[in-house]
Amino acid sequence: MRYSCDYMQFIQATLEDLDKIIVLAHKIWNDHYPEIIGQEQVNYMLEKMYDAESLKQQMQSNDLFFLAYTTEYEAPIAFISIKEVEKGALFINKFYVDTQTQRSGVGMSFFDFILKEFTPEVIRLQVNRMNYKAVNFYFKSGFTIEKVADFDIGDGYFMNDFVMIWESIR
Repeated sequence: MRYSCDYMQFIQATLEDLDKIIVLAHKIWNDHYPEIIGQEQVNYMLEKMYDAESLKQQMQSNDLFFLAYTTEYEAPIAFISIKEVEKGALFINKFYVDTQTQRSGVGMSFFDFILKEFTPEVIRLQVNRMNYKAVNFYFKSGFTIEKVADFDIGDGYFMNDFVMIWESIR
């Protein structure tokens, strides 16, 4: 699956793209998250969720990964992972934009792509409560906070998140 707009392309990732996702995830997480959750938890989460085997399992369990490219960069600058949890309802598992290209319209273009491609009625996601940039992006995209939740991810680490929801106006 491939979609293009004026300056971007969104391409569905395959198992052959795992290295691209891993490299981009490590860059984004190490640039953005240490000040929010600390470097130890960043390392733990990258090891747990972004090694080749984990990503392969996610893809094989029907998570769809998409990579975003612009004409300025050879490598992908963003990625998203979504899953249809029921007819008309998506869950965004991962949505990351390279910190160097944030605030350039990449995130909104990616979100618009998902809306056009999948025409969901409802989208849910989790976002760290202290990740103010992402929370504000989701508010601007029409999400609201559905609930506050803490998720035990092992080894004494927790994800302290908002569960956010976007609902189609139909």
